[in-house]
Amino acid sequence: MMSFEEARPTSIRLFLVDGTPEGIRIVEKSNWTGRAVVASRSQLAEALARDELSRPGVYVLTGPGDGGASRLYIGEADVLRDRIKQHASRKDFWTRFVAFTSTGENLNAGHVRYLEARLIALAKTANQWELDNGNVPSKPPLSEADRADAEWFLAEMLVIYPILGIDAFEAASAEEAVLEPSEQFVLSERGAEAKGRETPDGFVVLAGSLARATETPSIHHYMRDLRRQLRDRGVLVEQDKHLAFAQDFRFASPSTAAGVLVGGTSNGRRAWKNAAGVSLKKIQDARAEAAT
Repeated sequence: MMSFEEARPTSIRLFLVDGTPEGIRIVEKSNWTGRAVVASRSQLAEALARDELSRPGVYVLTGPGDGGASRLYIGEADVLRDRIKQHASRKDFWTRFVAFTSTGENLNAGHVRYLEARLIALAKTANQWELDNGNVPSKPPLSEADRADAEWFLAEMLVIYPILGIDAFEAASAEEAVLEPSEQFVLSERGAEAKGRETPDGFVVLAGSLARATETPSIHHYMRDLRRQLRDRGVLVEQDKHLAFAQDFRFASPSTAAGVLVGGTSNGRRAWKNAAGVSLKKIQDARAEAAT
């Protein structure tokens, strides 16, 4: 996978098929034959009529999971249209699909099976989204040249996925290497002891942080479900009288991170503080003031 240190300036073209941001979108990248079709479930009939979906490709289905977390299913097909159409009746959770194919003849059945296996393995390793797939499929045997082509295609896909709001394939720990140096935040309340980092798209709780094992009577159902899901996935593990984070984990907001840690409602912008005791809220407010 292409590391952020190797990233170079590039151009990505987003075409709105019907002229609205909520409609079907076509995504292309400069100097690349790949193309993505992005559509919601309600736009399925119109999307399936597109020529791109008559080709081999790899796709993801996205939607809500337990506790407000994001859920992902990864698949491949020799004819994308046929496989995605099957999922309309067989899978209920998804609200959107993103399908990648090639504008030329660059992707064959072996390539897309390889890409599917690699994406599932990456998502399982990162463990940031709830994955609807079962076992990780084996990578098909490819020649050295075909494997190199598939890895190159994968690297380009991984640049585009986050732009579409899909950050399931990047471990939260990898973000520390690409963010500019910033203060580490701590949370210490209601029995929770944690360290974390602000990120452009949310907040990362660092491995080793300790969450309260019990929950407040007023905890929201979604927060209880999210804590249960994180335990089921091995993100939270029992440690003495706490639940410990076994890995870095990315949350959508500092308040969701704080709520999981304290087992109840928490204003994360106030709860997270730097080494000097200054809250994240005050730091963010100061940034906003300095920008005006």
